[in-house]
Amino acid sequence: MSLNLISVNKSFGIKHVVENLNLSIPKGEVFGFLGSNGAGKTTTMRMILDIIRPDSGQITWQDKPVGLETARSFGYLPEERGLYPKMIVADQMNFFARLRGLSKVEAEKRIDYWSERFQLGELVKKKANELSKGNQQKIQFIIAILHQPDLLILDEPFSGLDPVNVELLKTAFRDLAKEGRTILFSSHRMEHIEELCDSLCIIKEGRLIAKGSVGHIKGLTGRQIIRLSIVGSLDFLEDFQLELSTLGSNINKQSEGLTQTTKEVEFDIPKGIDPQAILQRAIEHGEVKRFEIGDPTLNEVFITLVGGNV
Repeated sequence: MSLNLISVNKSFGIKHVVENLNLSIPKGEVFGFLGSNGAGKTTTMRMILDIIRPDSGQITWQDKPVGLETARSFGYLPEERGLYPKMIVADQMNFFARLRGLSKVEAEKRIDYWSERFQLGELVKKKANELSKGNQQKIQFIIAILHQPDLLILDEPFSGLDPVNVELLKTAFRDLAKEGRTILFSSHRMEHIEELCDSLCIIKEGRLIAKGSVGHIKGLTGRQIIRLSIVGSLDFLEDFQLELSTLGSNINKQSEGLTQTTKEVEFDIPKGIDPQAILQRAIEHGEVKRFEIGDPTLNEVFITLVGGNV
C-alpha cells in the first residue's frame, strides 16, 4: 500500500473530528473521500499533508511516516482559494514551481504545457483576482501538479467549474492515474466519484462507515431499483402497493408532430414481487421506453448511510 492511516485520531478542544480512522490506498488508485460537511474530510487531508498532526495514530506514505519532507513531494489543491490575488498568474505558477525545486526552464515548459491544455491563453498574463472562480480553480490545479507528485490530494476540485472545464479536469485525472499517480479527492458531486474512482470511503462524524469499490458501496443498502419510462398509464402500479403520488415526474416529448407524455418513474422493487410481473403489466398499459433493474444511485446510498444531504 502507498498511503496508510492507522488508528488516526484528532480533536479540537472537546470536539472529536477524526476517530480511529483506518485507511489503505494503493499506489496509482483514484480514491473518493466522501462525507457531509464537518465530517472530518479536510482535517484528514491536512493531517496527510502534515499541516496538522494527529493526536494519536500513524500516517505513512510508502512505508515511511509522513513528515515535512514527505509532504513536500505531495500535490494539494485546497477547497478555499490559495492564490495571491494581486500577483500575475504566470509569475505565480512559476513561483510555486520553483518552490517545489523545478528549474526555471523546466517550470516554464510545464506551465506552458498545462496552460495550453487547460485553455488559459492570455489569462496567464492577468492577476489572479481578475479571473473567474473556475479559472482560479484551474490555476490552483496546475500549481498542484507542476512538480509531478506521486500523491495528489484534491479538496472539492470541481468546485466552480463549468461543464467544459469539468471534462478537461476529468481527462487530466485519467491521464495522471495512467501515469501511476495516487489521487485522493473529495467531492459533493457523486457522479464524478462514480465515474472516476476505483474505490471510495464514506466518513460520518469522523468515523469510517463504508469503504470499497463503487459497486460494493452501492450494494450496501440491499435495495434494488426499477427505473421505468412509459408512454401510457401508470395506474397499474397501484396493484403492486405503490403510491403514484410519490413516484417520478412527467416529461412532455414531441413525436411526429404529436405531443406524447413519457412518464418516468423510479421505485424500490416491492417485497415479494417479481419484477417481470411489473414489466408485463407495463407492456399491457403502454409503450415501454425503458425498464431497468439496478442499484440505487451513489447519492441515494450516501443519504441512506449518512442520514442527510451531501
